Amino acid sequence: MNKRDFLHTLGGASLCLALADVKALFAEVANTAPGDLAQDEAFWARVRGGFKLKSDYINLENGYYCMQPQAVLEDFIARVREINTEASYYMRTRQTDDKLAVRTRLSAMAGCSPEELIITRNTTESLDTVIAGFDWKPGDEAVMAEQDYGAMLSMFELQGKRYGMVNRRVSLPLDPKSDDEIVELYASAITPKTRLLMVCHMVNISGHILPVRKIADMAHRRDVQVMVDGAHAFAHLNFKIPDLDCDYYGTSLHKWLGANLGAGALYVRRDRIAKLWPIFGDRNVADTDIKKLNHTGTHPVHTDLAIMSAIDFHESIGIERKEARLRYLQNYWTSRVRDVPNVVVNTPKDPNRSCAIANVGLRGLAPKDLSRALLDKYRIWTVAIDTANVHGARITPHLYTSTAELDHFVGALKELAEA
Repeated sequence: MNKRDFLHTLGGASLCLALADVKALFAEVANTAPGDLAQDEAFWARVRGGFKLKSDYINLENGYYCMQPQAVLEDFIARVREINTEASYYMRTRQTDDKLAVRTRLSAMAGCSPEELIITRNTTESLDTVIAGFDWKPGDEAVMAEQDYGAMLSMFELQGKRYGMVNRRVSLPLDPKSDDEIVELYASAITPKTRLLMVCHMVNISGHILPVRKIADMAHRRDVQVMVDGAHAFAHLNFKIPDLDCDYYGTSLHKWLGANLGAGALYVRRDRIAKLWPIFGDRNVADTDIKKLNHTGTHPVHTDLAIMSAIDFHESIGIERKEARLRYLQNYWTSRVRDVPNVVVNTPKDPNRSCAIANVGLRGLAPKDLSRALLDKYRIWTVAIDTANVHGARITPHLYTSTAELDHFVGALKELAEA
């Protein structure tokens, strides 16, 4: 079988499972332990049928944007049509109540009050709203990591230029010995002038899960507020935001929740809302109301409404089963290459310190060249990462990814390592 036929076989036919079908499918395995179900390829092949996949390449770059299941996509399109039909009538009569219902549902999933959460466009908007909302003074300090997302690092740099605040960066180890090592690293950067600490829940370039609660506890003992970049953790890991005891949490719903592009969320602890400056003024909202941070004018409301079906799909699977499958897929391939000569896995060995996302490099081969070779020679789509201490291709499977696809990837990596 040639590569093209192989890829077509992997692609298969999309069954376009309805949300009710997904719920029924997972009801069949209600008594199966998540760890056991994670290894049942025949079952996950049925889940795969709910996604419409390209047959000319294997997609291992779901970290940027996890495609919507077909049932969720169809609901999104139906929302667009419905609102277009009713136009201003809908916007002036139903919009506010419907958006509140979505926010309430999303808040329940996050484990917080609707009065502490707003729907944004993505993590960048969410966290930049917080960074820009501080009343920075010259000499104030913020702590973050070299491995944090570039958009937020850039926003901190902008505040430094504008207000004279100081940014202090640490560099995260690729394979820490303990949580204490990470906590102490952040603690070492805090001074009496530190006001805000930013930490990734899951580092986007390596998949490293950080001990956020321990870091937050340490920072709070030093009177430092904590902002969490949860772009890759929400709907990926089993947690509730209050479990982390952070002050701010931003995420993107178009990633692991499987919502449409243009959907994110920002959590602000209730007692932190009043002192945050909004980016856009709104005379009709009180300083203590989180909606003051969400004055976006006329907005494509269908983007918010379709989050409902994404939550339906996610909850039909169950977060324990989802997390177990995603972690299984990552460990399936990383365990086969960690000891291969010339292969460098830039993700912690401890399976509890990562989930779906991992990063792999080859000695002597630039990340961009590795990513290009995987696509051109093996028809595997990845993304090159070449920053801080992470140099390789980020590999991000999804629920529809099969172990046969990962076998193909492992074989490709071994061939390239020997070249």
